[in-house]
Amino acid sequence: MRKPSHLPKKAKAAFVLSEEDGRLFRETVGTVRPMVNDRVLLEFKHPKPRSQANEAGWSDISPTEIPLLATGDIMSFMAPGIQKRVLQRLRSGKFGVDVELDLHGLTVDEAKRRLAGFLSSCLADRYRCLHLIHGKGYRSEGDYPILKNRINLWLRQHPDVLAFCTAKPAEGGTGAIYVLLRDSRNKTDSVF
Repeated sequence: MRKPSHLPKKAKAAFVLSEEDGRLFRETVGTVRPMVNDRVLLEFKHPKPRSQANEAGWSDISPTEIPLLATGDIMSFMAPGIQKRVLQRLRSGKFGVDVELDLHGLTVDEAKRRLAGFLSSCLADRYRCLHLIHGKGYRSEGDYPILKNRINLWLRQHPDVLAFCTAKPAEGGTGAIYVLLRDSRNKTDSVF
């Protein structure tokens, strides 16, 4: 049977602090100063998003020794703490590509700007798996594809890149890569 809603609810008994508990509390807290300012800060400053200019400042000099890649060489990278099976799943296409960017034929500076902007917008739109086409470098001077090697270096420096690897032959082979980005919603990455 329900009680009528117009009846007052029973008040809970007030908690009374013993003298011993009061003394222990005052010893633990120590001296107390009254607040000088009792205003509440109503404005919250959101952190500024990382700018494209900041990302476009990637170093073109490797902090560690990364061997130069030839035209037919495969690319592979895993950020520290990423499991090998994540790279295997990326390589086999288990993540599903969200968006694609074609960079082949661009100069190094153009490619750097486009890649920086592309990564920023992908993180903002919460895309996780990217398909980057960098080309095989047949028109590069020398024996090594310039853009392929620069992208290999730049992506290793980006804090939100978890892994990347050479694409399947039907999707560009050694002239393209799959990139897995950090989930911008979580600080801990769940790639499953």
